Amino acid sequence: MSFLILGFFTGLSLILAIGAQNIFVIEQGLKKKHIFLVCIICSFSDLVLIFLGIFLFHYLNQYFTESLTLILNIFLLIFLIYFVLKKIIELKKINNISVELKNVEEKYRSIILKTLGFTYLNPHVYSDTIFFIGNFSKDFIFINKIYFGFGASISSFIFFFTLGYLSKLFSKHLANRKAWISINIFIILFMISIITYVLKSIF
Repeated sequence: MSFLILGFFTGLSLILAIGAQNIFVIEQGLKKKHIFLVCIICSFSDLVLIFLGIFLFHYLNQYFTESLTLILNIFLLIFLIYFVLKKIIELKKINNISVELKNVEEKYRSIILKTLGFTYLNPHVYSDTIFFIGNFSKDFIFINKIYFGFGASISSFIFFFTLGYLSKLFSKHLANRKAWISINIFIILFMISIITYVLKSIF
């Protein structure tokens, strides 16, 4: 159960960030157009990529020597430090979020292609899910990897559907600079705790 919770908060910390995909989900929520379709594509894509990363690192784990494991942990540490530094820089650059609303009815095909584009054409989705989740969980026993993966996937489903269906109700808060600063501070603090964990595994 603890690995389920760890996966949940790890996934949440990765997904809680201002980005094109999240803004697109907010936009669809405010428009009240194709919310379920957009949210299910985003959430299911995360689930697939999360478990792809977990299984890739699990089945390749037999080829991991101590030296290779150390190298992977160092790369993971570099990624985490970069992630935290980037978040700290973003704190100073966060402006009020503006979402342009259009009363144009879009077809399902157009919405699906847009959602897939915002998801799979974003390089961060691969570093966050396949590399980070897979690498971070590589030393867990198999059942804990599954719990960890489901925890991260659950956070994705909850986040996207909450963001989509409650974006109208919380539109003023979501467009508020202070709210996004608070979210980013939470992300930074949680990632620092992950950095501490990785450092312990290295030394």
